[in-house]
Amino acid sequence: MELKWTSKGLSDLVRLYDFLSIVNKQSAAKTVQALVSAPTSLLKHPYMGEKLEVFKPRDVRRILVGHYEIRYEIQQSTIYVLRLWHTREER
Repeated sequence: MELKWTSKGLSDLVRLYDFLSIVNKQSAAKTVQALVSAPTSLLKHPYMGEKLEVFKPRDVRRILVGHYEIRYEIQQSTIYVLRLWHTREER
């Protein structure tokens, strides 16, 4: 398996860092670092996330990392990180 970030997933990381860094840059960096490293566990267990039936027939899933939701899609041997956000955000 291979892990790739989509442009929207990467822009979500930037948006979260910009928002959090207003209060505490060090904490913002740690949070973003945790969110970047979390999907690597999917390389060994790609199906561990909850499958989101609303996206059928695509295999879109989600995992929670603390108070953040990460959505990803499995396509053949590639895992694409689609989006991420804080669970308090209205989505």
